[in-house]
Formats: sequence, structure tokens, C-alpha cells
Amino acid sequence: MTRRGFMAVSAGMLATPAIMATSRIAYAQAKPVRVGYIADYFGTSLTAIASDQGLWAKHGLEPELKVFTNGPIQIQALGAGSLDFGYVGPGALWLPASGKAKIVAMNALGLSDRVIAQAGINSMADLKGKKVGVPEGTSGDMLLRLALAKAGMQLSDVEVVKMDPSTVVSAFASKQIDGAGIWYPLVGVIGKTVPDLVEVAKSADFFPANSFPSAFVARNEVADADPELVKQMIAVLKDANDYRAADVPRSVEITAKFLGVPVEPLVTESKNGKFLTSAELAAATKDGTVAGWLKGLNEQFVTFGKLKDPLDPKDYYLAELYAG
Repeated sequence: MTRRGFMAVSAGMLATPAIMATSRIAYAQAKPVRVGYIADYFGTSLTAIASDQGLWAKHGLEPELKVFTNGPIQIQALGAGSLDFGYVGPGALWLPASGKAKIVAMNALGLSDRVIAQAGINSMADLKGKKVGVPEGTSGDMLLRLALAKAGMQLSDVEVVKMDPSTVVSAFASKQIDGAGIWYPLVGVIGKTVPDLVEVAKSADFFPANSFPSAFVARNEVADADPELVKQMIAVLKDANDYRAADVPRSVEITAKFLGVPVEPLVTESKNGKFLTSAELAAATKDGTVAGWLKGLNEQFVTFGKLKDPLDPKDYYLAELYAG
């Protein structure tokens, strides 16, 4: 070994402890953050990618991840101070519009919702007077209302049974309910037990006039008091979002591994969405497209009786932080 080679190797050996020490310091300085997610592809994929690709540490965060069954429960957790950020589907976006949380990033445009019915029920009109299970305040609830209105019906024309998503699955499979407002991959799960179920309405029937965006939200106090933490969270979400947009099949595999579930249902769910890059979402934020999605949802929430006077999107979507 030459003297120069010996010196280079020695320098490398001396540098290694310093690099490790720097890494330990960086980890020690990472901000703790509590993040909620929902155990399906739309609700988990960015969280799973961030964990798989080391994006939390990259942006100086140390996450405590918590799983929830729906968006409204996460908004409650934000309000109670037990969660900092969460994921919500379109059906729960009336809560930020009423001031309960701040939107920090859009996730995707979902087309996975369905109104399903037992065999022999082939239209919304056929559901009149029937029992329909629906998780209240979710995108399944929203689609049910839209589909009823399109058929010239009202919510009172069916017997609504409020239940959580897992109960919808078991109740439909055991024929305790005649229909349901629910989404993939749960529709696929139900289909394995009830292969002759009928899809009487789907979210694509109302797109693009009615968009179904999902989003990430922050606790109001976090948004007001710690904009730097919000920026770090947005940076994580942007990186994960672009990874997903570039390779949806790989993101499905990562999500399935994270959740410990088979890949197939998530593949089906992933095919029922539109995934924009972070640059496209930033552009859509700047040109008012995102505000248009949110205003469209607000109009639906008013029509459905969820809200009387929703906030303007500029008051609950932190557009400047996302697009800046």
C-alpha cells in the first residue's frame, strides 16, 4: 500500500465515527410528530412510502403512526390534542370547512367509492325503502347522497343504517342490509363473499363535475404555532407523493407490506384513483383548481345539510405553504 493510499484509508476510518455521531445528533434533534392514517391504499400509501424510504428522518421528523377507521375520528383526535396530522377522505372534508382542522396537502382524486346492492336490486330506485349501511361522514355517505339525488330521491327514501366500515362488510355479507355506500378495497372484500353484488352507482359517474379529493390535515394549534413542523410534514408528503406517482405498482407493494395485507385488493383500489405529482398539485393550487374542488365539495355539504356556512378554502387550506 502506498503512503497516499494508507492516509486515505486512515482518514476514512477516522471519519466513520464522526459521521455516525452526526447521524445520532440529527436523529436526536428530530421532531416527534403524531400522524394518523387509514388502513387502505389511499389512506396509507404516502405514510408507508415515507417509512420505507426513510423520508421522515430525511426531513427531521420522528413519527408516531396511528391507524384509524375513518377521517372524522381523526379530526376528533386532532381536536383532542392526541394527533398532529391525519388523513381524511372527501366525505370528511366538511370538518376542515367548518374550522375543525387545516388542510396541509392534497393526496389524490379518488374514484373508488360505490353504492352496492344485493342481487336483484339493479338501480337506486330499487333501493327505495331498503336498508342501506353507510359510514357517516365518509365518501361513501357522499356518493350515496349524490346517487339518490341523481335518481330523484332523498335520503329519507331509504332506511339509512349508520355503521363503521368493517360492520358494513359483515352486515352486507350476512344480508342484514340491502345496500351500502362503501369503497374499494372493501367492495372487493365483500365481493368474495357475495360475488353477485350489484354496483348501482360509482364515483366516476359524477366526475369531473364532482371531484373526490382526499387530503392530509393538521391540528389547528399545530398549524398556527409551528409552521416549520407543517413545512417538514409537507416535504415528507411531497417526496412520498412523487415516489407513488412515478411507480404506483411499487407503491402498492410497499403499502401492502406496511399493512401486512395481500397486494391484490390494493391493486384494485389503486386503479380507482388519479395521482398527480407534487408539481401538478402545486400548480393546481396556484391556479385555483384545488380551491374549485373544495368549493364544489362545500356546495355538496350545504346541499346535504352538513354545513350551513362553510369557510372559504383559503381559510382552511394552507395553500401558500404547499405551493411555496
